[in-house]
Amino acid sequence: MEKKIEEQLRYLKLFYLMENWNKDVSEAEENGWSLSKLFKHILNKEEEFKRNRARLSRIKGAKIPIEYAIETYPFQNQPHLNQKRLLAHYESLSYIHNKKNMILMGPTGSGKTGLATSFLLNAINAKYRGKFILFSELIENLWASKADNTTKVLINKYASYDCLLVDELGLLKVEEAQVGLFFTLMQKRYKKTCTIITTNLGFKEWEDYLGNRQLAAALIDRMTDNGLVINMRKCNSIRSDAEVD
Repeated sequence: MEKKIEEQLRYLKLFYLMENWNKDVSEAEENGWSLSKLFKHILNKEEEFKRNRARLSRIKGAKIPIEYAIETYPFQNQPHLNQKRLLAHYESLSYIHNKKNMILMGPTGSGKTGLATSFLLNAINAKYRGKFILFSELIENLWASKADNTTKVLINKYASYDCLLVDELGLLKVEEAQVGLFFTLMQKRYKKTCTIITTNLGFKEWEDYLGNRQLAAALIDRMTDNGLVINMRKCNSIRSDAEVD
């Protein structure tokens, strides 16, 4: 490739063509491609390259510790889960399109984080913006934001994600004021986006954990309204307010 062409491609940010110029030109010459076919091939490949770069950038920005895939999820370890309905939600992206919340309950080792992460990655791969964050880290960030008066900015930031996965609610003891900040965020996301929460607590334990009966009831109400609850503790099937298996 001529130096001038390389500089032009770099300036135009045609990175696929920068890497494949010689290969594509040689293939076109060997196979007698028309200019129209060559241009279409380059455009398709360049678009594919840029879309994949954007996807990888979204995944990197989501800060996902381990990228689990639903194709490798061991459903045999949770035989009472409704795998067919789960996959239907996953493949149709209904949880994103319909702004459904998801709560995955179960003890450590039940696979709730892996399953939740696969739904988050699925949304990101479908061009939605997503974020993975531990509940303890989220609470810490929200609480720290009060010191420099950036709470509103931070809540708006977390509220803007199409899919927010909050992992391990219940492992860290929280104060009522901190819970209030979390509720404010969930209220901001209510019916506007999809929030996925994993927890080792059943709903009856939320009141004691959060330390406020009314707040716990309101949070559960917003999370389950048109939402999905996946109980991996007892291996129950998926349910929502509209459908019970």
